[in-house]
Amino acid sequence: MDYPLLTNLNEPQMSRPHHDRGSGPAPSLVPSTEVDADAADAAEDEPEVRSLADAWQTFLRESKKLWWITAPIAFSILCLYGINSTTQIFAGHLGNLELSAVAIGLSVISNFSFGFLLGMGSALETLCGQAYGAGQVDKLGIYMQRSWIILTTSAILMCPLYIFATPVLKLIGQDPEIADAAGRFAIAIIPQLFALAINFPAQKFLQAQSKVFVLACIGFAALLLHIALLFLFLFGFGWGVIGAAAAYDISQWAVSIAQVVYIVRWCGDGWGAGLSWAAFRDLWAFVKLSLASAVMLCLEIWYMMVLVVLTGHLDNAEIAVGSISICMNINGWEGMVFIGISAAISVRVSNELGSARPRATKHAVAVVVATSLIIGLLFMFLILAARNHFPAIFTSDKELQRAVSNIAHLLGITMVLNSIQPVISGVAVGGGWQGLVAYINLACYYLIGLPLGFLLGYALQWGVQGIWVGMLMGTALQTCVLCHILWKTNWTAEAEQAYERVRLWGGEEKIVELGK
Repeated sequence: MDYPLLTNLNEPQMSRPHHDRGSGPAPSLVPSTEVDADAADAAEDEPEVRSLADAWQTFLRESKKLWWITAPIAFSILCLYGINSTTQIFAGHLGNLELSAVAIGLSVISNFSFGFLLGMGSALETLCGQAYGAGQVDKLGIYMQRSWIILTTSAILMCPLYIFATPVLKLIGQDPEIADAAGRFAIAIIPQLFALAINFPAQKFLQAQSKVFVLACIGFAALLLHIALLFLFLFGFGWGVIGAAAAYDISQWAVSIAQVVYIVRWCGDGWGAGLSWAAFRDLWAFVKLSLASAVMLCLEIWYMMVLVVLTGHLDNAEIAVGSISICMNINGWEGMVFIGISAAISVRVSNELGSARPRATKHAVAVVVATSLIIGLLFMFLILAARNHFPAIFTSDKELQRAVSNIAHLLGITMVLNSIQPVISGVAVGGGWQGLVAYINLACYYLIGLPLGFLLGYALQWGVQGIWVGMLMGTALQTCVLCHILWKTNWTAEAEQAYERVRLWGGEEKIVELGK
């Protein structure tokens, strides 16, 4: 059984000229009913793997392409995540209450909006990546501006979540003292919400063209700036949690402004038309694909966020929330590496599908899944080896350190599962499968994993470990389902669908309807 999402198999086959990825984008796509598409693809696509030697050469060749994109993206995302992580680290040395407040503010409130905006912005990975692979570079600037409009509007709609964070957290059972402190922090970080609305579309615009080294430079500079601001505001001025929020806002806006300046000044091909009223056309169709992307990623990001929320109902909530928050912080560092790999494979898949190279797409997917699994196992072994030592980085409280060490084995298992899952999501974004993956996430995470976690944690009184084990079962099931889909996918059909998508968003005949 195949899963060519959104594919119209009744459409005539198209032949598209192949281009060297290093020489710039491909020429425009030209329909042809006289040329055998399969023969053309066989001549232009990657050679078939017929032996172990072929497989090894393919692995090396694809790994080089993958890491050329992955390394700077992963470094950039690690630096940006470092802004979150260092904020929690500095707050943790102010006290357990401050750590819990900042952890809830970032892991629950901010992550809620982060996941939604990142998902909305990830529609650009599909559209910009496939348009770039097809040679439609002039469309990228318009796509980005549409995304800015949609994400800024979304940010405005999410402001009440920050403003009323305290009563919301109390309503879902959070400890009142932690909820009050987290609510004050949430209101103070509202400015970063609008920085993300600019950041994510600009980031996807650059990633689609493999202009990723500038993202790494901006991310590193922002991390250094953030650490300096934390020292100044927390220990120099003594502003406490509000100082951490101010540093967070400034650093996030510094990233967004730097990206926009680079795009306007040095991205002539994609930004050539400048600001355009064309960005306001076909907004609803763009919104539908953005919403499908947002639902897919939000269901993933919010899932582990729920783990932090549920621990707030346990006895000794301060220690429970603190221990889970530290583990989620470490897991987040590993997750940022795989989000980088996910972004890279999204670029590879969308570019290759846009260039009508299904076999190259399949090779890229196989290599990235194998590579990610190996990295995930390595991270697990490192966590298990350092389980009695790494908690001291986040807290000086001995009881909290022991609590973290007791659940470190679950963190290691989570790292293995989370090495494959986000990468497959990147493949889904590159191929435009967001709607399908959203349904899978909903079923595995929220209909199976979450009820199991609640049952084990509360009904069977296993506490933090029970909640986490149940939710890991949902993650494991989701990973297995997605791996099965990858195994069965017809990449030739997906390449044809990419052609139709470029036609649609290029303003030609609307053959397919996106976002379903």
